[in-house]
Amino acid sequence: MADSARPSRLQDLVWRLEALAFDAVTFLARLFPIDSVSDFGAAVAGVLGPLTSTHRVAETNIRIAFPDLPPAQVEALLRAQWRALGRWAAEFPILDKIIADPSRVEVVNAGRLEAIARNRESVVFISGHFSSMEIMPAVIIHAGITCQITYRATNNPHVDARIRKSRFRYGVRLFAPKGGDGARELIRALARGECVALMNDQKFNGGVLAPLFGVDCHTAPGPSSFALRFGIPLVPMSVQRIHKAHFRVVVHEDIRLQDTGDRNADIVAGVRRVNAFMEERIRDRPEEWFWVHKRWPNEVYRRDRS
Repeated sequence: MADSARPSRLQDLVWRLEALAFDAVTFLARLFPIDSVSDFGAAVAGVLGPLTSTHRVAETNIRIAFPDLPPAQVEALLRAQWRALGRWAAEFPILDKIIADPSRVEVVNAGRLEAIARNRESVVFISGHFSSMEIMPAVIIHAGITCQITYRATNNPHVDARIRKSRFRYGVRLFAPKGGDGARELIRALARGECVALMNDQKFNGGVLAPLFGVDCHTAPGPSSFALRFGIPLVPMSVQRIHKAHFRVVVHEDIRLQDTGDRNADIVAGVRRVNAFMEERIRDRPEEWFWVHKRWPNEVYRRDRS
């Protein structure tokens, strides 16, 4: 690493303290029953979440998506999404224990995953930040599918190493970082006949403008571009929370994009179909989406502050 890229001693010390805190939380979480850990996360986030500045972001997002929702229902949804977010955070250190218990993860349309593994199909899995979203890649890998999973590295390299180690515990081995290098690795994987999996519901600056709840937002074109380039389907998946730390993973019907010869227009059409899928899932189970992310253009949030 170049000297200019090395963190200062103070920064590295802060990072190491954060990593120790991560270790302590992981150690404690693994001492207690799974549902107790999940309940604790819900309780803590339910109290602290509304006190953060992110609460305003979540409220703005909900009002964009559901402009006619009465104030009391907006407040109820805000409370519910904080509790759901707290469950996800608390469950992350024990996801391997959750996935190892077959009574906790139901897979709908598992036959599609079995066919992909059996026939060694190459597909682009897509999903969004629904419920405990980390369960989706684990289900793909446990089905016997060779798949590159995209991820965004944390700023703290020590914590990032621990997160990767946690994912190793439930079987995820192949990672492609978000960005140019990651995109090239995904293309190489698809060229080898493997699969890739991407979250496609967050803001992507410079991406395709496509409507989500009737408001245009920048969306990553990567999944649609990959599917068109290799002539393979998008396979949408979603994770639903049934009760506490019990989940349903749904493998939805393939999205097959039309190749008209106009690549840019075909990618835009693909992105619009992806956003339509995401919107349908969010409408179905709104409390389980990641509302704390600034999904729409920045001016939407600036107007909300004025």
